[in-house]
Amino acid sequence: MGTIHRHTIHQSHYGWDNSLEPVTRIAPGESLEFEVSDASGGQLGAASSVNDVARLDFSRVNPVAGPVFVEGTEPGDVLKLTLLSFVPSGWGWTANIPGFGLLADEFKEPALHLWHYDPRTLVPAVFGRWGRVPLKPFTGTIGLAPAEPGPHSIVPPRRVGGNMDVRDIALGTELYLPVEVAGALFSVGDTHAAQGDGEVCGTAIESPMRVALRFDVLKREPLAFPRFRTEGPVSRHLDAKGYDVTTGIGPDLMLAARDSVRSMIDLLGRQRGMPAIDAYLLCSVCGDLRISEIVDMPNWTISFYLPRIVFD
Repeated sequence: MGTIHRHTIHQSHYGWDNSLEPVTRIAPGESLEFEVSDASGGQLGAASSVNDVARLDFSRVNPVAGPVFVEGTEPGDVLKLTLLSFVPSGWGWTANIPGFGLLADEFKEPALHLWHYDPRTLVPAVFGRWGRVPLKPFTGTIGLAPAEPGPHSIVPPRRVGGNMDVRDIALGTELYLPVEVAGALFSVGDTHAAQGDGEVCGTAIESPMRVALRFDVLKREPLAFPRFRTEGPVSRHLDAKGYDVTTGIGPDLMLAARDSVRSMIDLLGRQRGMPAIDAYLLCSVCGDLRISEIVDMPNWTISFYLPRIVFD
């Protein structure tokens, strides 16, 4: 977008903590670039094997670059962040991590798929012999330090943002976060080359990259939870060929979500000859889990959308 960034932030940390010393201080209106590690914190690489998944040290998972102190920002303000640019690395990974994911009780063994893609053109990335996944870089974890003394785990999202894994917090998006501590103490990490809504297996295309943001402050503006505004359409890269959709229906949203994903895994196995674990990983990186109906009590409808363009 033609913005000149002050400099690139390389320093990372592994938990939200308002006592951390900021790596830099900036004024509202300035922009910074961040060097973001993959979600494994460098434990997985372009030559890793599935054995490395089983050896992951979870104290080093999901590092975030920062924190950054934004001058003049106080509790009760809103930090407005504009996603200015992404410079992807060209490689990434998707894994089934035992004990993690929507169907963790059904997929108990580690699995790993390594991705290689063109970081300049972002043409769809090859997924085995089955298809190609359209790419859309975004920040999985982006947030501020909470007021409550830390440290706090990076894994769950919070009122002040964090590991929200919203695929539309991408290029051009404006994100608004409620500030709880002086200076906001902003950090970002967990960049993805692609992800479906829901990230059902627990990982996306986890990919290190550089990301640049502009920082602005809205003084004394009420905001209970994060909100964002996209620059344009959010699913045009997936919509061209339509979707196959499975559903789960029942009085429990989580069980219905599991049923809808399980049904898609079964469908991919029957129609595409895809092993269940591969179907599960594919669902996580490009399928969308949606609440289709939540008013017709006592049963709710969850739908899982898989874009057919993947198999073109």
